[in-house]
Amino acid sequence: MPESEVLCVGEVLWDALPEGLFLGGAPFNVACHLRAAGTPVSMVSRVGDDRLGDEVLRRAARYGVRVDLIQVDPALPTGFVRVVVNEAGEPTYDIPAPSAWDEIAPTPALLARAATARAIVFGTLAQRHASSRRTIERLWESKALMVLDLNLRPPYDDREIVARSLHRADVVKLSENELAHIAEWFGLSGSTRDMVTGLVKTFACPVVCVTRGSAGAALWREGRWSEQPGYAVEVRDTVGAGDAFLAVLLSGLLAGSGGAVDDETLLQHANLIGAYVATQFGALPSDQRVATPPVAEDAPVRARRRPRKR
Repeated sequence: MPESEVLCVGEVLWDALPEGLFLGGAPFNVACHLRAAGTPVSMVSRVGDDRLGDEVLRRAARYGVRVDLIQVDPALPTGFVRVVVNEAGEPTYDIPAPSAWDEIAPTPALLARAATARAIVFGTLAQRHASSRRTIERLWESKALMVLDLNLRPPYDDREIVARSLHRADVVKLSENELAHIAEWFGLSGSTRDMVTGLVKTFACPVVCVTRGSAGAALWREGRWSEQPGYAVEVRDTVGAGDAFLAVLLSGLLAGSGGAVDDETLLQHANLIGAYVATQFGALPSDQRVATPPVAEDAPVRARRRPRKR
């Protein structure tokens, strides 16, 4: 078991963009960028017993992400999302259900690793189904740093799920649009800083980060408020930019838990990687897109057939 590992829990799936298929899913993207930053990380998810599931495991291992906590479902397919990107590079998502990642199970191995993890990254989308939601809530029993990546994806933007997640989170990352959305739910008002202050008081979150796209980001960290203006870039699509941002932010928070990391510098580094990802297609710029179900370069992928129903 890696020392001081981070667990990234939730959906791993294929994003179908006009340019091809890209491996993604918010927690998976965070895991890959964390590993690139030198943080030991394991992905916790579930894939189908199919070719796309095989390719998830192969590529994740190529990124250096541990895959032994990725489960294989005998019936449900590997996650797949249709992504439509508008002229501004902003995506909308069609997320079919059910998918294998809806059935993440609380295995003894997973619970044991969660008990010793340094941090656990989770979101709200992966809690759309009761099975994975119950597993994520079991992981909240850990003493690890709980990092909530609030990813509201209608129709899977449940107020009660968000509230429970916020109550358990030690670090919250959300976009400015998501902040405005939950402000309506929980009676928060005023400026961005006012709404974050209200969020902190309501849910006792010591760290809240709000991303603002090309306008940068703001960070509330244990009573300190910091802002960074961001970077103007030519956007191809914004898929995964926030995930890359979170990975760099979390790396800095873990490295500077004693207050050694300057918040403005931390935001600058996170905004840089987020801006770079926005200039590329897909969430993982080094990934190779594929137009058909992927085949490994070094070995043929096993084609599995399910028995026909009688």
